Amino acid sequence: MYEFELQQLRSADLIRQAEQDRLAREAVRGRRAARREAAGRTAAREGDAGPSDTSHTSHTRRPWRLRSARAA
Repeated sequence: MYEFELQQLRSADLIRQAEQDRLAREAVRGRRAARREAAGRTAAREGDAGPSDTSHTSHTRRPWRLRSARAA
């Protein structure tokens, strides 16, 4: 009986933790969406269509390139 109660407590704890993690992910997702929306409004207001550099990595100015496994 003791083991069953322990398992019930662990299960309830895992469920609570999963719910907290889900809420945290939703909060982060909402903040990101709000930032993107605000950036879009700012860009539209300034008449900017976005960055002119359309490389594969939008967060850097360096163009994308392959990396070799060997040191050159």
